[in-house]
Formats: sequence, C-alpha cells, structure tokens
Amino acid sequence: MNQINRVAIVGGTHGNEFTGAYLIQKFAQFPDLVTRPSFETVTLLANPNAFAAGRRYVEKDLNRCFLKQDLQDPTLNSYEELQAKSIQDTLASKGDKQADFILDLHSSTANMGLTIILVNSHPLNLKLAAYLSQINPLVRIYCCSFKSIEENPFVNSLCELGFAIEVGPIAQGVLQATLFQQTEELVHAVLDYLEQFNQGKIPSTNKTLIVYHHLSVVDYPKKPDGTIFGMIHPELQDKDYQVLNPGDPIFITFDNKTIIYEGASTVWPIFINEAAYYEKGIAMCLTQRQEINI
Repeated sequence: MNQINRVAIVGGTHGNEFTGAYLIQKFAQFPDLVTRPSFETVTLLANPNAFAAGRRYVEKDLNRCFLKQDLQDPTLNSYEELQAKSIQDTLASKGDKQADFILDLHSSTANMGLTIILVNSHPLNLKLAAYLSQINPLVRIYCCSFKSIEENPFVNSLCELGFAIEVGPIAQGVLQATLFQQTEELVHAVLDYLEQFNQGKIPSTNKTLIVYHHLSVVDYPKKPDGTIFGMIHPELQDKDYQVLNPGDPIFITFDNKTIIYEGASTVWPIFINEAAYYEKGIAMCLTQRQEINI
C-alpha cells in the first residue's frame, strides 16, 4: 500500500476497559487531536452497551466475534455478534468506508506495561512497532499471529494494517491518568508515523526488533469439576515479560503447596493473572523472546 486514506481508532471493545473508551470520547470531543492532513481519522466506541453497563461484554466477548465465518453467518444474532457485523460494515466495506489501518485500544489488569499486539507480520506493522519501541523503551511487542485472516477473531481481522495497544496494570472500570496519557501519546505517535508514511518520509528505525511470540496458554490448577484450587505464586505475580525457567514457582495451592513450571525451556509469561481471563481458563500466556530482522 502506497497511501493510507482512512485510519480507525477503536476503543471500548471491552466495555470495562475505560482507557480506550474515554480516549475515544476525548477524540470525538476534540477531533483536531487526531486529525492529520493526508488521511481521514474516524473514532469508534465499539461496545457502547457494555461500556454503559461497565461490563466487559453484554452477551459475548466482542473481540472474539470477528471470525470471517461468523460475520457471514446470519443465524448469529447476539448483541455482540450483531455489533461485530455493524463494525465490519463501518470499517471494512468496500469504497469510502474501508479502513486502511485499525488501532484498537485495550487495557489489562496484568502488568503488561505498554504492549503492542501484532496479529500479523506485515512489514509496515513491524516497522511501526519498531519505531514505537525506539521512541519509547517501555513499549514491548507481543506477536500472536494467525495462519490466516480467517482464523483471527479480533477487531483487527478487519484490516491487514494495524494492531492493538494493551496497557496495564489497571483495574477494570477505572481510569488512571498515567496510563491514559501514555496510551494517548502512543496514538499520536502512530498517527504521526502514518502521516510521514504518506509523505514518503518514513522515520528510520533499528534493523532488528525484540518480539515476544505466543507459544501457549496455561490454566490455573483445577479440580476435576473445574474448581480452582490454586493461584499465581507470589514470586511470579506482576512478572510479565520476565524470564520463567523450568523449576521456577508458578502456582501456590490453597494448602500452601508450590507448583513449579515443568516446561522444557525458558519462557517469558505475559497476561499473568488477567482478571478477564479467569472465565477463559487462562492464568497466563507463555511467549518466546526473539530478535527478528525487519
């Protein structure tokens, strides 16, 4: 792509993640903040009913409703499934509505810091991620690429260019000024980069990029009936993006027994003890730290 014509900034995909939702309200009130000369910027509060209720979702996680086959299935008609189809019509219709870049704003109860979540390895996405990590050393890059766009259930499946910004730790249904400001700074940096891209003045970046590639997820220790009988070990809590070696403590049971990590190699866990993931059976995601050439 030689020209970015329409950029979409999405917030409130999860209604109790207030950072993105309130940034969308701010940008709607002060559109000049996100206006750039060479492209149109649109803002979207993705899940207004969940936001109004202060809940992650009303019936179903909206950020799992964008599988291509689901968007094309007329029998799927929960609130979030219909909302996903409406968002597809708004951002992914041919012609003037087509978004060329989608920036989806999220927050986490886990100690994720400032994380860029890539769902593909498009060169522009990688170069932009490298630029953001270069201007702000606190930025980390998490790559959970899908084999094909048909397998991607996230909002970002609607557009090849773009990614999610995940910030934390912050409680659900809470605004925290520092993370709010840091997220807004990243948004402005993205828009400025895309403006320079359109003008043929892409900022130079390092030739390599540190990424954390998704490997697998780990569930909490559970009884046969699904009841949790342990929690994140104190030595692991808040240690997102830090080394976890075989033999290191990972859980502690309610009767104070330590469960160790029994994997074969060193990993870097993230989304440790994310509140929203209890229902998904995810205590953390395991990643592999790699340096890639871009």
